[in-house]
Amino acid sequence: MKKDFLSILDLSAAEIRRLIEEAIRLKREHRAGKRNRSLEGKTLGMLFTKPSTRTRLSFQAGMTQLGGATVPLNPGEIQLNRSETLEDTARVVSRFLDGIVIRTFAQAELEAWAAAATIPVINGLSDFSHPCQILADLLTIRETRGTLERIKVAYIGDGNNVAHSWILASGLLGLDFVLAAPAGYDPDPGVLATAQRLWKGRGLPPRVVRDPAEAAAGADFLYTDVWTSMGQEGEAKRRIKAFRGFQIDAKLLARAKPEARVLHCLPAHRGEEIAAEVIDGPQSLVFEQAENRLHAQKALLVRLLGARKSPLPPFAKGGRRGI
Repeated sequence: MKKDFLSILDLSAAEIRRLIEEAIRLKREHRAGKRNRSLEGKTLGMLFTKPSTRTRLSFQAGMTQLGGATVPLNPGEIQLNRSETLEDTARVVSRFLDGIVIRTFAQAELEAWAAAATIPVINGLSDFSHPCQILADLLTIRETRGTLERIKVAYIGDGNNVAHSWILASGLLGLDFVLAAPAGYDPDPGVLATAQRLWKGRGLPPRVVRDPAEAAAGADFLYTDVWTSMGQEGEAKRRIKAFRGFQIDAKLLARAKPEARVLHCLPAHRGEEIAAEVIDGPQSLVFEQAENRLHAQKALLVRLLGARKSPLPPFAKGGRRGI
């Protein structure tokens, strides 16, 4: 049965942990110079309607390193741009490809692709969620702390697509997750409610506060993202004003645990959501985190595209489990 990855909820907690361990193995193998041809003969389509650096490069490099190939589907060069229906396009590309990663604006578009395609559909980013990023983040945390248990993550900034996926992941894994956002920039209430319903951790479930210092207190990891995402450029001035005081700087970092580390999904705007002294400082894991997009997605690709020699068990049967 084909499996899509549109939301972090398309994985169970146990599947996330197994996938992270497989990513660690693949990363170790890659750095040792060992060849892995798990996806030899496989082809991944890449349909991007939004600009991309890390998502595009990590999927292209990952497929190449695993012996597979990628095919770019430029929106301006395929018949979808000339009124062929999305459903017909999905059915056709399913006959040529083994999977497709889509980076687009609307989550509903991803859902429509998944409904029509007979190959795995991967969410490379939508305005609503960014699950591939969270896999890389969890890999970075696991490498740094040796565990995903009893971790406090303080997310400082907008309740955006990355925050949505983080909230849901924290609910699944029982992590202590707190988001500090100004009024009017909260995450989707349905996402928060879903995560709180799933949560089986210790202490407090996923939550939103208004004070960045409160969120950062005792945190193991401080996390942030840009204040103005793609498509919101017209709101930039208003957002900069609203998020004043929500920067991760040395003062806020001092509120976290002494050994706390800093994460940012990039691209970064130094002097806005994060101070240069922090992102370029000794507690930053930002560029290791960026590299981990490659290794986490390689593990995901091996799972979804059906490598015959994968050490991982198959996904559980059934459809998606919620948002």
